[in-house]
Amino acid sequence: MTTRAADASDLPEIAGPSGAPGLRVALLGHGAIGRVVARELLAGAVDGATLVCVVNRSEVPELPVPRLSLAEALEVADVVVECAGSAALVEAVEPVLSAGRDLVVSSVAGLLDPALSGRLGELGPGRLRCTHGALGGLDLLASAAAVGGLDRAVLRTTKKPAALVQDWMDEAESRRVADAVEDVLVFAGTPAEAARLFPQSLNVAAALALAVGDPDVVRVELHADPAADLTTHRIEASGSQGSYVFEVQNRPTPGNPRTSAVVPYSILRTLSGLTARPPIIA
Repeated sequence: MTTRAADASDLPEIAGPSGAPGLRVALLGHGAIGRVVARELLAGAVDGATLVCVVNRSEVPELPVPRLSLAEALEVADVVVECAGSAALVEAVEPVLSAGRDLVVSSVAGLLDPALSGRLGELGPGRLRCTHGALGGLDLLASAAAVGGLDRAVLRTTKKPAALVQDWMDEAESRRVADAVEDVLVFAGTPAEAARLFPQSLNVAAALALAVGDPDVVRVELHADPAADLTTHRIEASGSQGSYVFEVQNRPTPGNPRTSAVVPYSILRTLSGLTARPPIIA
């Protein structure tokens, strides 16, 4: 991969609000999600944060910041924002955190990869920040789980059939999903299985499992429905503190129905919380 070499001396000093040091951001990935994050950062959408480089396998036309390797990016950035998929995340977690940089994660499913299993708490001194733009209610479920645990948590996700056809499916299964004329069950199982089989479609399953702290109580169902113009995530959970039902319906990203259009903006919101003056959340 051809990159433009750079170090910290190549970049201007960045100041945030009130002259406080600004947050220097490296973007890992420049696909459907990364393009939006880059555009918004370059437009000043996050007060006190500046995009200083992009890490991407291929060239990015007309990019006004350097395209660097991950090692080079860690020399010039304070935080790395991952928008590159589970495989890239698994490769990036240890070097980013070991370098003392924060890592904002969008491909949460990658955190359930066996290569990282049981090791996340040992990595650092950088901090791991997950963003869950397609799902809501996780803070409440995490609080309920911390008090008395949850007995069960069921996530039912419904998407357009075209978003759920996978390369590993045989011809018969691909046709069953792609040609569905009504709601069909595509998958039922654990969050780890969901993350492995549908890494682009079920980051929300990993997010739920990590929030409640016990993947064994989480069941995941994935449905294909040709009438699903919006992507629906419905959570039903119960435990000693009560019973909970959440449902969100998100518009898919144009050109990439496997992810929700709101995800880049959730990433930006997470990133804003790392700046010198994070926004007030009422």
